[in-house]
Amino acid sequence: MTASKNVVELLTDQHRHIEKLFDEVHSTTDADERTRAFDELRRMLSVHEAAEEIVTHPNATRHGNGDVVEARQAEEHEAKKLLSSLDGMDTTSPHFAAGLARLRESVLAHARNEEELEFPLLLAEASPEELEKMGSAVLAVEKVAPTHPHPRAGESAVVNATVGPLAALLDKVRDAARSAMS
Repeated sequence: MTASKNVVELLTDQHRHIEKLFDEVHSTTDADERTRAFDELRRMLSVHEAAEEIVTHPNATRHGNGDVVEARQAEEHEAKKLLSSLDGMDTTSPHFAAGLARLRESVLAHARNEEELEFPLLLAEASPEELEKMGSAVLAVEKVAPTHPHPRAGESAVVNATVGPLAALLDKVRDAARSAMS
C-alpha cells in the first residue's frame, strides 16, 4: 500500500473537516467572513457528495450493500435540498441561521450513518488495493465536481457523471463572477 489514504480514511477525514467548517460558519460574526466560510462549506459538501455518489455508493452497492446505500442517497438528497435553499442567502439572516442548523443536523447524521453502516461494509468487502483506488478516484472526481448543490440533477452515478461536468463548469463560472463582484 502506498502513502495515499483509502477511501474510508479520506472520507472520514473530510467529515471531520466539514464539522469544523460548520463550526466556523456558526461562530463567525463578521458577515463577509461568514459568507466566505459558508462558501467553503458549500463547495466542500457539494464536491464531497458528488464523489460519494459517483465512486463510493456504486462500489458499496456492487459489494451487496444496496439497502444501506439507498438510505444514504436519500439522506444526501435531503441535505442537497437544504444546502440549495441556503446557497446565495444572506448569511446574517435569521432564516440562514435556522437553515444552517437543520443542514448541520442532517449532514452530521448522514456522516455518522456512513461511518457506522456503509464504511464498515466497504472495509469488510473491498480489498485494501480497491479501497485505495477508490480514494484516488474520489480525489479525481472532486477536482471536476460541481461546487454548488444540484438536487434536481438526480441521484444516480450515471446522471451525475453526465450532468456533473457541465454543472461544475457553470458553478466555477458563477463562483468567478461572484468573486469578481465582491
